[in-house]
Parts: sequence; structure tokens; C-alpha cells
Amino acid sequence: MKKLFLASAFALGLLVTSCASLTTKGGMGVLYTGVSEGEAVTANTLGKKVGTAEITNILGLVTTGDASIQTAAKNAGITRISHIDCKKTSVIGVYGKYTVYVYGD
Repeated sequence: MKKLFLASAFALGLLVTSCASLTTKGGMGVLYTGVSEGEAVTANTLGKKVGTAEITNILGLVTTGDASIQTAAKNAGITRISHIDCKKTSVIGVYGKYTVYVYGD
């Protein structure tokens, strides 16, 4: 029984660790997280363009992508950033995605 408890605790620890990179200001859902959050604002006026960039995480073992602000701005041809938002999604710690949205002209 003790071995089963330790194995369960270890497995739960792995799941929680895989979610760690996607923590949100409002906390994480154990089964599902799908939130959008504001990241930064500048003094520039609201732009008409929006660029995105994202990172994907599988099982907390493989993470790929480029969610940098520079990449998102470049993808939309933005040179003057007005603000930045992000969206974080996680499903049972098995799949996670982080998307950055850069707005500007």
C-alpha cells in the first residue's frame, strides 16, 4: 500500500511539474485551464495589426516553439507595439499551449 501511495504521489508530482510553465495569475485548473491575460501596455495608440507566436508543451517532456514578443511582432509587421496579451491553455497537464498576442502598427 505504501508503494502505491508513493508511486501515485510521484505521478501527481510529474503532472503538476508539467503545468508549472503555464501558471496563471488566477491559478491553474487541475483538469483544464483556458485563460487570457494582459501582459504589458505602452503609451502608443491602439494598433490595427495583431501578431501571434506560440509554444506547445506535451507531457511536460517536450516543449517547442517561439512565443517571443519579437517573433509575434515580426509575424504581423509591427514596429510600434501598443500592448501585449497572452492565452494559456492546459489539459490535465498532458497538453499545454502558450500564445502571445502583440498589437500595434
